[in-house]
Amino acid sequence: MSEKETGSDQARPHNARAALDALAEAAKPTFWGHLGCELDHAEPGKAVVSLNVRPEHLNLARIVHGGVLASLLDNAMGLVVILECPGEKTVTTQLNVHYLQSTGIGTIRCEALLIHKSRRTLTMQGRIVDNSGELLAWGSGTFRRVT
Repeated sequence: MSEKETGSDQARPHNARAALDALAEAAKPTFWGHLGCELDHAEPGKAVVSLNVRPEHLNLARIVHGGVLASLLDNAMGLVVILECPGEKTVTTQLNVHYLQSTGIGTIRCEALLIHKSRRTLTMQGRIVDNSGELLAWGSGTFRRVT
């Protein structure tokens, strides 16, 4: 997770910036890092994550594999959950993906938003766009606190 932007650096408390930096470092050896996700922006209830599509992200039709898009949605929504529930263990309990258009090599971006939070669950929505802003996929997810 490399951090490109986390809102206004002047407005963000130093300890929040340090927490994002620590999270970025911890994510490098995980699936997040293997996939190639990069944090573009984070604020309460929202995160934007980008992915530079590489050949290994493509299927035999030379378009981004649906599993990559699903993983990008899950990672971006999961990041918002992590920021909403610091220090708590959470898991994805449901992920729904609607594939709308295909794309190949280039940069894609996922915006994830918190739409509901209860005592035990968080409900998210996300959308993935290509470089020109075309909607490639959208989805929703439910995450559960387990600690």
